[in-house]
Amino acid sequence: MLAILPIDNGRYGTKEMMDIFSEQRKVDYQLEIEGAAAMSQSEIGMISKSVGKEIFRAAMSGKITAKRIKQLEAKSDHDTAALVESLSEKCSKSARPWIHYGLTSNDLVDTSNSMQMRDALQIIEPKVAKMASILAKKAVKYEKIPAVGRTHGQHASIISFGLKFANWAAEMAKHVERIEEIKKRILICKTLGVVGTGSLMGAKSLEVQKRASKRLKLFPAEVTTQVVPRERYAEYVFELALIGSTLEKIAIEIRNLQRTEIGEVAEQFKKGQMGSSAVPVKRNPIKSERVSSLSKLVRSQVAVSFENIPLWHERDLSNSANERFVIPTVSILVDEMLETMTRIVSNLMVNEKRIVENLYITKGQIFAEFVLEALIKKGIPRFVAYKDVQRVAFEANDKGMQYIDAIKNDKAFSSNLTDKEISAIFSPEKHLGASSAIIKNVQKSVQNTIKKFI
Repeated sequence: MLAILPIDNGRYGTKEMMDIFSEQRKVDYQLEIEGAAAMSQSEIGMISKSVGKEIFRAAMSGKITAKRIKQLEAKSDHDTAALVESLSEKCSKSARPWIHYGLTSNDLVDTSNSMQMRDALQIIEPKVAKMASILAKKAVKYEKIPAVGRTHGQHASIISFGLKFANWAAEMAKHVERIEEIKKRILICKTLGVVGTGSLMGAKSLEVQKRASKRLKLFPAEVTTQVVPRERYAEYVFELALIGSTLEKIAIEIRNLQRTEIGEVAEQFKKGQMGSSAVPVKRNPIKSERVSSLSKLVRSQVAVSFENIPLWHERDLSNSANERFVIPTVSILVDEMLETMTRIVSNLMVNEKRIVENLYITKGQIFAEFVLEALIKKGIPRFVAYKDVQRVAFEANDKGMQYIDAIKNDKAFSSNLTDKEISAIFSPEKHLGASSAIIKNVQKSVQNTIKKFI
């Protein structure tokens, strides 16, 4: 079996990404490697130019099918042998001895894995960049809106609502940087034969690999056993899991902010949509929940990919079967998650009125940090001021009082601050700090990182 599609095509995965992991596409990748190796060998005189061209033409003809390879594999019980045999059927008798010359099965398997990852990243990376751009624009749009900043699930202090998006935008831009950095380590071409020595091709094997790599738009392996080191694959899986985790981070915040008690954002609810089969009024954040669910599955593949790094001697097969699931799974699911989250954020409903209302549900206690600052500036020792701010806040909470009234009625404050000074503290727009500058810096950084995708 050359490839396995672990995802239901009717449910998850774009057609573009699914095609990369189809059985026929895997065959085409491996035939392209055979053709690239033969042409490279012919260019340096290892085999004749006519033979190299013939093998290349046959490999790239599009006439070799996964169906035919399966028929041959049923007899040989070896997928690569079946592919080589099917290629031989399309070549002359004089060319057949030179098909797959100096290569081993994993030259095709590992290099085709690299080609799949290469093409998967060509789909994923622009979507990551697009996500960063959308989030940066949202950050600018909401930068002047004061909102509740929460830590431990509790109201902590005031935040620019746009700062939430700026954090996510910067994180997505970092993923673009990481993708660019890992390409040279994971997109590896290996044509060095049975145990990585290039034994049959000898000293010329490195030149063959260099030329084949260039043809395949990959990087030549520096050193291998029979296989490309699996820490390369683990890095690919880990990076996609990081992207998935950032998407889940956004999804969880949206889910929390859509809670009935908070109500600051909501996923788009289209006409005719049903939130619950039993409760007609519900609007559930099901798309964000889907992202959270898929992210768990993506992260689970990291452990498997790390287990594949230590293999016996120059290789064994303990990695082979699971990789046919792991690489397609993380690629298809992260692509799906990016598609979903892009739609969510693009159409996100933001309730600005509710954002402002939530600032005051603690009856002004969210301004406690700034009351403390005002006392400190009056020369009150920090911990003396801290205890007074805390004491009056707890008392006001027990009595259901507005915090500003409780402060004005307490001598610890009224003896140090005028009513005008106290009132001035309770203005949320004054407490956004450097939010605008931070957001502008993030926007600039994001634009610089993703400029080649715009």
